[in-house]
Amino acid sequence: MFNQTKKGDAKGLMPTSNINLIGNGTTINGDIACEGDIRIDGQVNGLVSTKAKIVVGPEGEINGDLVCQSADVLGKVTGIIKVEELLFLKGNALIKGDIYTAHFEMEPTVKFNGRCYMDPNDAPAAASASSSYNHSDSKNGRTVLQEETV
Repeated sequence: MFNQTKKGDAKGLMPTSNINLIGNGTTINGDIACEGDIRIDGQVNGLVSTKAKIVVGPEGEINGDLVCQSADVLGKVTGIIKVEELLFLKGNALIKGDIYTAHFEMEPTVKFNGRCYMDPNDAPAAASASSSYNHSDSKNGRTVLQEETV
């Protein structure tokens, strides 16, 4: 993980890669933007964005959008997922939200509730930023989720 160099050379203490880790038990309220890989084993409430890879561990949870080059998700994501290359959903992952990706792989144990767009031309013109979900069925006393474009 660390470079080995001659004694007295401060460069020997520099990490060889740019990996960010949000550990189990850590909660972040706010957006995260980084250049390198990121692994989330804790909870993030906000946008997670990187130009590299995101790994959401089995205990990891994101309540917000996820934007990256590639991603492996084993935990929970509630929000829009935008991946330029490969999105791999593994294990007991739980996804609640739409997916935009070029390549998609999902294991049979994954739960995914949303829509998947693999061709940018097929995606709706206005992503969920202009949509709201609200409709009441007062006759039966229940709320019905229905997308309305604003």
